Formats: sequence, C-alpha cells, structure tokens
Amino acid sequence: MESVMDMWELVRQHLKANVGEVIFDIWFKPLNILSFDGTKVEIAVSNFMKKIIEQQFYGELKGAFKAVLGFDIGVELIDPEEAAAKAQKNDEEKTSATLSIEQNTFETFVVGPSNRFAHAAAQAVAAAPGVAYNPLFIYGNSGLGKTHLLRAISTAILAKNPDADIIFTRGEEFVNLIVTGINKGKMSEIHEKYRNCDVLLVDDIQFIAGKNSTQEEFFHTFNALTQAGKQIVLTSDSTPKDIEVLDDRLKNRFEWGLIADIQPPDIETRMAIIQRKAQTLGLQLPDDVVQFVAEKIRSNIRQLEGAVKKINALVNIEGAAINLAMAQNAIKDIMNDSRPVEVIVNKIISETARTYGIPQSDIISKKKDAKTAKARQVAIYIVRTTTDLTQKQISEFFGNRDRTTILYSADLIAQEIQKDSALKRTVENIIKNTKDQ
Repeated sequence: MESVMDMWELVRQHLKANVGEVIFDIWFKPLNILSFDGTKVEIAVSNFMKKIIEQQFYGELKGAFKAVLGFDIGVELIDPEEAAAKAQKNDEEKTSATLSIEQNTFETFVVGPSNRFAHAAAQAVAAAPGVAYNPLFIYGNSGLGKTHLLRAISTAILAKNPDADIIFTRGEEFVNLIVTGINKGKMSEIHEKYRNCDVLLVDDIQFIAGKNSTQEEFFHTFNALTQAGKQIVLTSDSTPKDIEVLDDRLKNRFEWGLIADIQPPDIETRMAIIQRKAQTLGLQLPDDVVQFVAEKIRSNIRQLEGAVKKINALVNIEGAAINLAMAQNAIKDIMNDSRPVEVIVNKIISETARTYGIPQSDIISKKKDAKTAKARQVAIYIVRTTTDLTQKQISEFFGNRDRTTILYSADLIAQEIQKDSALKRTVENIIKNTKDQ
C-alpha cells in the first residue's frame, strides 16, 4: 500500500463486502480517516454515529483493519470538533486532505478527451487563484476525477505558497457544520474561518440544496470571498441549473465563472489509468489484464483504481499469480455495476416489484396505494445508492416524477432502514438478488 488512503480504501472495500452495501452506505461511507501512526487509527465521525458504531459495528470496523494490515491496531472514533482541536491550526479539512495529497496532483491525473477541458481549467485556477475563473464549477458523475482535481489544485497552490489558507470540505460536511454552529452558537467562528480563507474547495456542493440555513450561509460566504478576490472551486454531479431545490441566487453565482464537465473515459484513457495506478503500486500488469479490466469497468475511474488495488492486495496477501482468472476474481464485486445503466435500473425495479408482489409497471405508474408507494420508494432508494445517476436521470426511469420526489423517497427509506430491521433486510436482499441476476 502506497499511502494511508490506500489502506483506508481497502478497509472500506472489506467492510462493504462483509456488512452489506446498505449498512456500509449508512454507517461507514461517511467516515473520514484522520491519522494513522502504525498502531492506532483516528476516524472522524459525528457523536450520533459514533455511539451506534461503537455499540453495533465496532468489531466489524476493527476486524476490517486487521484483515487488511494483518495485525490488530487501535481504532479511535473522534467527533469532528475534537478532531479540529487536535489538528494543526484547528483545520480538519486540511488534515483530511493532506493524507492523500501526494497522489492527487495534476501529474498523476490521467488526461483524455473526456476530461481535458476540466483539467486545463483546474490548472489555470491553480496558477492564478482568484483571477482565472472564479468560481470554477466542475460537474460529472461520481468516480470520474472531480475530487482528484480539487486536491490537485490545493497541492499546486500550496507548492507555490505554503502559507495559503486553503479549506477543503464536502457539501455534507458544510451542512453538518452549519447545523452544529447554529445549535451551539458558534456561527461567528464559522464566519471568521470560511469568509477569510484564500481558497475554498467544496466537493459535492449539491448536498446543500434544500437546506435553507446552509444555503443562506453559503450565499454570504460566496459573496465575501469573491468580493475579496479569493478563489472558489465547486464540484457537483450536475450543472448548477439542474441541481434541484437549489436557491436561484446560488445557481446564478455558480454560473459566474467557468463550468467544466467530466465525462466517462474512453477505453484508451481507462487503460492508461490502470497502467498509471499499477506503476504507482510497483505492479506489473500484463496487457491482456489491463485491457480486460478496462473493458469491464467503463464509467468509473474510482472503480478502475479500486480494481488495481484489489489485484495488488491479492498478490501481496495471497501470493496470487496475475492472470485473467485472477483479474476476473478481483473485479467480480463491481462487474455488475459495469452493466449498462438501463439494465441495472430495470433489474432493480423488476426485483423490487417481485419482492412486493406487484406488477413492475405499477412502480413507474401513478398509483398511490400504500404498497405500491412503498415499493416505489424502495426502488428509488436502491437506484440512488447503487448507481451514479443524478436525480434528473433517476426521475426519467420513474415516470418523470418531480426530482424532489426522488430525493424525498431516497431520504425516507434511508431513515426508515435505520429503525426497521425487516425493511433493511428487504432492501439488502433486493440489492443482492439484483447483483446475482
């Protein structure tokens, strides 16, 4: 493993395979690793989640680290405020970002036709923060390199100006920050920190949509930074105008600078990504293995890199020989995700309808009886959590429903499965049966 973040990615893969996708998405996906000293790892988690994980999932989390490292280590769960107090300069965003900063540079970003424009725009921003494009808004599906470009911008700016005050955060983290700030009367501290930084990098800004207090705060933060000539870079899964329930004032401001998209890479770019990742791991992959993985995983760079890491783990841990059979075994858990998205969604709808004993056509119909409505909400939740589709794209599969309905359905089921173990098992079984088909 070449870094702490490589270890963390393998731990996440182990957890996902052992606790199930639904539990992983709810309890483990939001976690952020803070530090690892070889004997103990520190992980940032909200107090609410900390209590649940310690009571119900601590054994699985500790076991995942042992499975990856081969020995026991201490695992400490820390509230973000405690993490901020421990981090240098009280900046947990910087601490979290620096863990993987070595590999998230412009030099390690594989450029192809699908991302060339966004890459060039990010380089221009890094060369002249607050001058070139402000804000820079990068959009595209999950796993295509948006976060890599954000960190590359941070790395390049810090290389020229080590004293630059750069904040890297995520939309969900910003929402939680504002909620905590309001509840604990700490908004003045948030204003001081966020409105006076040199560069603000926000990943997945779409998560602030519909949160009125957060949108209001971000509106004023945006104005303060741009008026002071400070740089803002945002990423999202869709263009500003397509983010549902986002304040029109913010949509307008997000379009002030430059909007750049990232599309799924072509096969040549995918092969180059696989080879680059293998080189960083000191791994020699045969050409037929590289082509095989590139053909099977078509739309997600993170999955491509994950496949290479899995192959590397099989070599290091099990001493497996690198060949096509081994590569097929390494990617078996994500091969279903590489099917055409229409096939995946239709199978989810079909399996959900079968589970609830209703016709498949009812799920996308206008029927509103309780049984049909529940099946529809479950299907929407599964599609939203197992694919990279945007709300708009999901709505098209479900009779062009309002995109706020898509968001409401997914959030409702996410909340209910935390309290209803029977519903949780139903959702897990549908996901498993869908992948087994």
